[in-house]
Amino acid sequence: MTALRENHGRLTATAAIASVAVAAFLLLLKAFAAWHTGSVAMLGSLADTGLDLLASLVTLYGVRIAATPADHDHRFGHGKAEALAALFQVALITASAAAIGWRAVVRLGADQPTADAELGIAVSLIAVVTTFALIAYQRRVVARTGSVAIQADSVHYQSDLLLNLSVIAALVLDQFLGLTGADPVFGIAIALWLAWGAFRASSHAIDELMDKEWPEEKRQRFLALAAAHSELKGIHDFRTRRSGSRDFAQFHMYVAPEMSVRAAHDVMDEVEAMIADEFPDVEVFIHLDPEGHIDHPGNKLVETDVTPGWFGKRP
Repeated sequence: MTALRENHGRLTATAAIASVAVAAFLLLLKAFAAWHTGSVAMLGSLADTGLDLLASLVTLYGVRIAATPADHDHRFGHGKAEALAALFQVALITASAAAIGWRAVVRLGADQPTADAELGIAVSLIAVVTTFALIAYQRRVVARTGSVAIQADSVHYQSDLLLNLSVIAALVLDQFLGLTGADPVFGIAIALWLAWGAFRASSHAIDELMDKEWPEEKRQRFLALAAAHSELKGIHDFRTRRSGSRDFAQFHMYVAPEMSVRAAHDVMDEVEAMIADEFPDVEVFIHLDPEGHIDHPGNKLVETDVTPGWFGKRP
């Protein structure tokens, strides 16, 4: 499991470095284009890319912290640093949306034309191709690691695709078709899209920070796997959560009361081995109970028994 976590750490760090490199390249390119075209849509795209760079740097820092092994003060590791980095990105996206929207509203009544549409379109096309390649790579990393920070970064860059396409449309309508109000209108649309993207990106990070349970389908697969052991008499108090690229699961399992401690421990080891084959990135905590044992109600805040059909509800 240690090797798997180290591999996840390398993958997320590489994806974050790629994001920083792309953002830095596009920032320079768009700064030149915004200066020459005077387009508020391009200016919005430039501002968003500048925040992309800052967000990507924070993401890089976050995934590096998240990959740090557990220590004396953080016994469950540092995985939640990814969720914090993702929330920082959300704050930057929201600020960017507000600034772009305000600039576009002011520009609506100014009737200020844009210039050098060809340059702006060419820069935006380069940005589209570069961003698409980055997103494809990020999706592969997220599929392998489940990183919430890289996922938030990917959502941010997905909005950039629409952003750059909007810049192209605004410049074409403004300069080639004579619709001078198109540029600020697209700027407002971009601001609204960024705000919606910030709302979507925040949900995964908040769920992780709040220790939301796994999706039900994943929970049921996990329970079905544990139920396959013939010596297991039941499961109760099953709880799950996610932290960075790591999952945690804990439960109490019933064994026959007459079973010796050594025999019960062997059963527990066998159950853990079965789970590790299909869920290699999950850290499992198991508590043994003799069948029929009832915990005092004050010992636990939440009871999450397995439904009848698995092992029957605990008495």
